[in-house]
Amino acid sequence: MIRGKGSEPNFNRHTDFVVRATGLLMPLCLAFYGILLQFKLVHNDHAFSLPVFYTVSIVWLILGIYQFLTPITTRLNVTLRLAGYHVLAVLYFWFVTGFDMPFMASWIILFFATYIYLGRTGLHISMLVFFMIAIGDILLNIDDAEYMLRASLFFLGTAVTGYIAGTLTADQDIDRQELSRSQAEEALQRDRIMTIVNNLADAVLSTDKDGVIQVYNAACLNLLDTNSELKGKNIDTILTLTDVEHKRFRLVSHFRKARSVESHEDLSAVISGETVRLSVIYSAIRSANSNQELGHDGYVVILRDITKQKSLEEERDEFISVVSHELRTPITIAEGSLSNLQLMIDRSDIPKTTLVKNVKASHDQVLFLARMVNDLSTLSRAERGVADATEEIDVAMMIHDLYNEYAPQAEAKGLRFNLDTSPQLGTVIASRLYLKELLQNFVTNAIKYTKEGEITVIVTKNGDSIEFSVKDTGIGISKSDQAHVFDKFWRSEDYRTRETGGTGLGLYVTRKLAKKLGVAIQLTSRLNHGSTFSFTMHAHVDKHAPKA
Repeated sequence: MIRGKGSEPNFNRHTDFVVRATGLLMPLCLAFYGILLQFKLVHNDHAFSLPVFYTVSIVWLILGIYQFLTPITTRLNVTLRLAGYHVLAVLYFWFVTGFDMPFMASWIILFFATYIYLGRTGLHISMLVFFMIAIGDILLNIDDAEYMLRASLFFLGTAVTGYIAGTLTADQDIDRQELSRSQAEEALQRDRIMTIVNNLADAVLSTDKDGVIQVYNAACLNLLDTNSELKGKNIDTILTLTDVEHKRFRLVSHFRKARSVESHEDLSAVISGETVRLSVIYSAIRSANSNQELGHDGYVVILRDITKQKSLEEERDEFISVVSHELRTPITIAEGSLSNLQLMIDRSDIPKTTLVKNVKASHDQVLFLARMVNDLSTLSRAERGVADATEEIDVAMMIHDLYNEYAPQAEAKGLRFNLDTSPQLGTVIASRLYLKELLQNFVTNAIKYTKEGEITVIVTKNGDSIEFSVKDTGIGISKSDQAHVFDKFWRSEDYRTRETGGTGLGLYVTRKLAKKLGVAIQLTSRLNHGSTFSFTMHAHVDKHAPKA
C-alpha cells in the first residue's frame, strides 16, 4: 500500500474495499450489542443513554453505507469520513457502553484505517483521541473504582495491541515500498540493458541450458531475415550452421563442452536462400551466487555476419598473389637483361645493337612496372576514398585539358585525335581526380590499341545529363572478351593485345573509379572495327542562377 503525497490518495484498492466493508459491518455489530444492552440481555454497569444510542447508531449506519458505496476520491474526503467515525465512537463509548465491553478492540480497526489513509501522523492522532476518550470515561465514572480498573485495563490492552499492529503494518509498508523500489530499479536497469543490446549491430541472444531462446535483440531478426517470434524456440532449429567441411555444427552440443568463451569464425548458414558466413561467440551464463554446474543458468550467444569481411580477405589474398605473380615476370626480365648488359659491356666483341636491345628490354619492363604501380596507386586511392571530396568541375575546360595532354601522343602514332562536344556543357559535381583518371584511362587505352585511324572524345549534353564517350577505330573487343575486360589482371588472348605492354589493371581501375563516381560504364565494340566506352553524369544545376 502506498499513500500519495498530493491531494489525491494513492493506496491498494483491495485494501480500501476491505476497510470500507468493515466500516459498514462494525456499526451493525455495535448497534446489535447496544440492543442487547437495552433489553438487559447483556450485563453492563455503564450508564446507558437510549437517545444517544439510537442517534449514534442511525448516523453511524448511514455513514457506513455512504462510505461503502462511495469510493474515496480526495484526501480531504477520507479525513472527514475518519473524523466522523471517531466522533461517533467517542459518543458511543461515553454514553452507551463505556470501555468495559467486548467490542473495545474495534478501535484497532480505526487505528488501522487511519494509518492506511493518513499514515503515521493519522495513527498518532487516533491514539491520542482514544487516550482522551479513556480519560474522559474514567473521569465520568470516578466513583466506581472497579470500573475504572477494568476500563484502564481495556484501554491499555487495546492501545498496546493497536500500537503493535500499527507498527508491524508500518514496517511491512516500508518493506513493500522498498520491494517496489527495488523492483522498479531492477526493471529500469533491465530496460537500460535491453536498450543497449537492441542498439547493438551484432545479433545477441540468450538461451537456457537446453538452448531454448529466452531473450534476443532486434539485430537477430535482421540477421535471420525474419519477423517471427524467436522466444521459446531451440537455437539449432532456427539456425542451421555448418563448418568448413560442410558438417553440421550443433550449437547446443558445443555449449555443453564450453568451459570459457568460445569463438568460431569458420561457420556458415543458409539464410533466405543465401549462404552467409558467420562469426559465432558463446559463453555460459553463471550468476554470482550460483553453485550449479557451468551452463546451468544458460548461455549468451553473439552472431556477426562476416560474409563481406571474409570475401575481402579472400580477395585481398588473391590480389596479393596475382600481383606478386605479375610483378615477378617483368622484374625477372629486367634483372636478366641488366645482368647480361653488365657482363657484355666490358667485352669489345659484343655488337652495340645487342647492348641497345638489352637496355631497351630493361627499360620496357621498368615502364611496365611504373604503369602497374601507377594503376595500383590509383586503385588504392579509390579503395581508401582519399579523393572522395567533390567539387564543381567545368566540363569543357577539363575536356580541352585532356585533349592538349594526349594529342601529342596520338599524333606520334599517326592517329587523328578529335573533339566532338556540345556548346555550353556546363558543370558537374564530382571528384576531379576520379573523373580525370577515368577519362585518361579510356584515352590511353584507345591510343594503345589503335594502330591507324582516329580517336574521338565525344561529350554531349541532353537536358540534365552529360554523356562522356571515347571512341576509337582500333582492334576492337570480341563479344566473348567483353564479359571479362573489367576483371583485374585479365588480358585477351588476341595476339594484338599481347603485343602491347598492358598491365591488365587499366579497365579494372576504371570500373572502381566509375563506382566511386556513381556512374555505369557502357561498352560497345566490334572486332576489327573499334570500341566506344561511355558513361553519363548528371549536370549541375545552379538554383540561384537567373532563369532565361
